[in-house]
Amino acid sequence: MSFTYKPKKVKRAKKHGFLSRSRTSYGKRVLRKRMQKGRKRLSTV
Repeated sequence: MSFTYKPKKVKRAKKHGFLSRSRTSYGKRVLRKRMQKGRKRLSTV
């Protein structure tokens, strides 16, 4: 039996990273909201 979650840094960065967020309009909105809230980290990776 194998585990379901096998983390990969590149795959995670492509989906949830700062650059991929800043490319889309919704992603920019997410980053803006997190900046307003004062998050130390705006995105993973």
